[in-house]
Amino acid sequence: MTKQLSLFHIIKEPSIKKDKSPALILLHGYGSDENDLFSFASELPEELFVISVKAPYSLQPYGNAWYAINFDAVQGKFSDNKQAIESRDKILHFIDEVIENYPVDAANINLLGFSQGSILSYAVALSYPEKIKNVIALSGYVNHDILKENYNKNDFSKLAFYASHGSQDQVIPVSWAQKTPTFLSGLGVKNKYSEFPVGHGVAPQNFMELKIWLKEQL
Repeated sequence: MTKQLSLFHIIKEPSIKKDKSPALILLHGYGSDENDLFSFASELPEELFVISVKAPYSLQPYGNAWYAINFDAVQGKFSDNKQAIESRDKILHFIDEVIENYPVDAANINLLGFSQGSILSYAVALSYPEKIKNVIALSGYVNHDILKENYNKNDFSKLAFYASHGSQDQVIPVSWAQKTPTFLSGLGVKNKYSEFPVGHGVAPQNFMELKIWLKEQL
């Protein structure tokens, strides 16, 4: 049964139950909602307690966002980093609420984000690696401006990333994502990076690969 926590969300309980299940928190992209990524929850590993979260800011005429984007900015898209940091911390607080209110394993909290949700997944995990075990970052990039100060002094030994991007992405340039493996490896973070011949989306072979990767990590 879904609890009332600080962020609206929907859940899928594991079909293979344990006293404390590994959790997978889904963070959607700009203009979407909690139903988007949740649509493939039934295809994920059966031992996962899946929680799909709705971003806190409503958009017109529909959809939600984790932070504002000014698409008319002269230098390209301008992200509201102050709002992004606030959402980073909202997600962190939400994770604590999830651990308190659902039968999940605090040592096995995983994030899966798409686009804006992916950018925030990087920010949460790199800023607070003690909270997160694995991250699946789809069609996103690392926004260094929303990482916690002195994040590079964190212990990343228990953290792992799967990152993927469409080589034809028209929303977030693939060149931004291509910097990720070198950056993560430089921090000593375990990571896998893949590209697929699609735009701003997830190819079927991408989904198959991330499922295999996640299953191996759990």
